[in-house]
Amino acid sequence: MKSIAKTERVRFQNTLIFLEKNLPKTAKILDLGTPNDLSAFLTQNGYKIDHAHGQDFDLHPEVIAKDGYDAVTIFEVLEHLVNPMGILQAIKAPRLFASVPLDLWFAKAYNNNKDPYDRHFHEFEDWQFDWLLEKSGWEIVNTEKWNTPVSKIGIRPILRRFTPRYYMIEAKRP
Repeated sequence: MKSIAKTERVRFQNTLIFLEKNLPKTAKILDLGTPNDLSAFLTQNGYKIDHAHGQDFDLHPEVIAKDGYDAVTIFEVLEHLVNPMGILQAIKAPRLFASVPLDLWFAKAYNNNKDPYDRHFHEFEDWQFDWLLEKSGWEIVNTEKWNTPVSKIGIRPILRRFTPRYYMIEAKRP
């Protein structure tokens, strides 16, 4: 795997630790995203992952309604969707592991004007994400938050050292 930035290393390591506490490496996982550095990292650490990629999940949430998986993972995807509820309702696996970036009062929502898929429609507060999951038919079992230290100088980088940026959940169908 290529070299990854310190902030990504922290996020990847925290994701792995959360999964290792809650999901056996023998689980059959469907990841709702394209193969990427995080999924490669998890694979290198013993997880077996299939991907549901190449579709616009807002327009086609049914593409992920696949049987035979122990868990679905959605890491930093839901914030890109206009309607994340549709995809959450379509999941057939009994367990869900998802993470989202949290809304930061000192930073605007991410927007890449050159790529319509590389922007955030949502940046959640933890209670908003919990509510979305509950309304979608999920029961939250575990949660965790972490920050992303940045080595730049300035007020926002200092605030990022103390303010949680990512929110991870484990949920199950009741």
